[in-house]
Amino acid sequence: MIHDMNQSLAHKWDISPKEAVQLQKELAACVIRKRSGPEVATVAGVDTSYRKGRARAAVVVLTYPELELVERVAAYRKVEFPYVPGLLSFREGPAVLDALNTLNRKPDLLIFDGQGIAHPRRFGIASHVGVLVGIPSIGCAKSRLVGEYEEPGENRGGYTLLTHKGDTIGAVVRTRSKVKPLFVSPGHLIDLEESIRFVLGCCRRYRLPETTRLADKLAGEWRGDG
Repeated sequence: MIHDMNQSLAHKWDISPKEAVQLQKELAACVIRKRSGPEVATVAGVDTSYRKGRARAAVVVLTYPELELVERVAAYRKVEFPYVPGLLSFREGPAVLDALNTLNRKPDLLIFDGQGIAHPRRFGIASHVGVLVGIPSIGCAKSRLVGEYEEPGENRGGYTLLTHKGDTIGAVVRTRSKVKPLFVSPGHLIDLEESIRFVLGCCRRYRLPETTRLADKLAGEWRGDG
């Protein structure tokens, strides 16, 4: 096992949506919104695709800041949990944990194609998995789940704060000039400023960070009857 699963926080995944909401509220108290951990030498992108009732979770590990490929793995799981907005981690989490568990080396940072604390209960998939495996994590989503914001400036690096009920939950970041921004939020063991810095550091020629772009590509590579 490459990650040290926090056994005190381990839980069943085959629960009802109502139970899942309650679990999110309880586990959200475990999220740490400040930087902790080693210097980031490797960063992993995490993404999931679906087909015929199955999820394929992909993890692509790159060096940082060079963004050179280190490792790429994928895992399949039957999807047991229904589609409910705000409960994405209960559909994708088991497959993501399976994929992380096949890595040869523990990455220093995880970037998810999904939300961190920019979530109604401050516990999106980046927070959920980050808390369970104890790895710093960031949510980097293409769309907003919750919160209010003003449009950031048109140039790369511009951003505005995303707020919800008086809480700053993320930032709306322009990762490429004059293209749609991304919604960046801390997941676990990292603050917002560092989250923005790492996402921008992973964005080169495209709107999406290389972590997300490569994980998305791998997640879509279904083979056989997978």
